[in-house]
Amino acid sequence: MQKGYESIHAYSQKVLDLISKKDVNEEDRKWITKETVDGFRDYVNPGFLEYRKCVTAGGQFAAVEWKDHGANCFEDVNGKVYIDCLGGFGIYNVGHRHPKVMKAVRDQMDRQALHSQDLLDPLRAMCAKMLNDITPGDLKYSFFTNSGTESVECALKLAKGTQGPKGKHAFISTVSAFHGKSLGSLSCTAKGIFRKPFMPLVSGIHHVAYGDIDMMAKTMKALAMVGEDVAAVILEPIQGEGGVIMPPIGYLPKLRQLCNDFGALLIFDEVQTGFGRTGKMFCCEWEDVTPDIIALGKAFGGGIMPAGATVATEEVFSCVFENPFLHTTTFGGNPLALAAAIASMNVLIEEKLPDRSKEMGDYLIGKLRDAAKGHEDKVVEIRGRGLMIGLEFVSDEVGYQVSKGLFDHGVLVAGTLINAKVFRVEPPLTIEKAQCDQVAQIFGEVLDYLKGHQY
Repeated sequence: MQKGYESIHAYSQKVLDLISKKDVNEEDRKWITKETVDGFRDYVNPGFLEYRKCVTAGGQFAAVEWKDHGANCFEDVNGKVYIDCLGGFGIYNVGHRHPKVMKAVRDQMDRQALHSQDLLDPLRAMCAKMLNDITPGDLKYSFFTNSGTESVECALKLAKGTQGPKGKHAFISTVSAFHGKSLGSLSCTAKGIFRKPFMPLVSGIHHVAYGDIDMMAKTMKALAMVGEDVAAVILEPIQGEGGVIMPPIGYLPKLRQLCNDFGALLIFDEVQTGFGRTGKMFCCEWEDVTPDIIALGKAFGGGIMPAGATVATEEVFSCVFENPFLHTTTFGGNPLALAAAIASMNVLIEEKLPDRSKEMGDYLIGKLRDAAKGHEDKVVEIRGRGLMIGLEFVSDEVGYQVSKGLFDHGVLVAGTLINAKVFRVEPPLTIEKAQCDQVAQIFGEVLDYLKGHQY
């Protein structure tokens, strides 16, 4: 039976009309909320209604996100404002709707939204030049993607393309790593609950303890002895989804030397740690370590467009020089995304946001630690670098209750995907000191409220 396109057209027109409204009325709010809850249950994934802490028991009502509210907040459809301490899992480094990024995307859209795929597109060349200049060491050539996961996939293929002809095929990742959920990136990710339903994954990928250089060295030696030479090691300079886990000082330089000794490539996944998040433009710069390949995403698109990139040395990238069609993408590196990326890098430099991240991160961590005093029965540790902060609790349930309490009082945080006892605080790098004070105050009040409760 042919679908009734008239009803679909009418429904889509209603949605378009709502999108065009600057403000919505009470009737609109009720309709939007009902359609959102029903749509998630019936057409997206009903599991999300159980997962989201913004959804009431039974899934009958939810706080529905509607618009940004200044650089560091957003507003739900009912007008409640939240301080954004999640930052879209790290995408809003330059803040929400930064005027310069918005202008760049609008200007590009007025000229040309997407490219022909055949002519040379100028922004790809210009953005690649900027990445050559902004990334550390001799990273040079860029492949543009739509996401961090795609950037990791590209990194793995470049490593295979470079090292395969040398007889090197094994990869080493780390325990508690998160590199994405597509098949190749999932093979490097380290949480069983994400991996088991899709076994067997890509072969030849091994996991060792994060931060343990001796175990890394023994594993590389053992693999070499049995003829499974290591093509590359992939890891995050700070594990984000693993619970904001920072390696011991000196680990990254020792890892770089170890890779050199075994002829293995070093891949840094800076999808979450890059572009000023930790107080340097890239986290690996804290110890002056340069990888052979770096995977980027999240904040690269300026909080406006989905965008990512994989940047590699000339030696590594040359494996696709002869045939550039070995790895391609339709939408990766499109003009809108790269306009946003170019503007984002411009803003990061112009507003000195990496430096600001360190300053505000030190301040916020201090305020959160002060608020946690006297609550050692619930709070295990508050740690981080720059505005990549993890709060670890004694149990998953305590962490959930605290994050739910923050949410109820207008502060958005979220748990990490690998370590549920930790939730992250990753606000825009533009967060104001007064907002940090407010977050810490609410955090303390929530802990006081929960005092004496057992979870």
